[in-house]
Amino acid sequence: MPAIRVIIAEGKEDLIVKVSDEGGGIRRSNMNRIWSYLFTTAEPSILENMLIDSNPRDFDTASPLAGLGYGLPIARNYARYFGGDLTVMSMEGYGTDSFIYLPRLGDKNSVV
Repeated sequence: MPAIRVIIAEGKEDLIVKVSDEGGGIRRSNMNRIWSYLFTTAEPSILENMLIDSNPRDFDTASPLAGLGYGLPIARNYARYFGGDLTVMSMEGYGTDSFIYLPRLGDKNSVV
């Protein structure tokens, strides 16, 4: 499985988290649909195996919600709820970069 890289950057306005993979990317024709609940690019055989697994595991490749189209829409809604955003840039045939922007609550000199 290709490596996943995470970079965290602190800007003057935002904290930015970049998550990058080389997992093959997302087709450009699917990019608008990734924000729709229940949209998935998972292979049907993977989904079938999850349904018949009598011992589902969490935080695993066989996670009950993996590939079911909930992760990106929920993550973007949480980011927006907290005043930020989630964007995705993908190159089909190579990989995907996701950016989570969250507003800073103050600076390190702020009195708490």
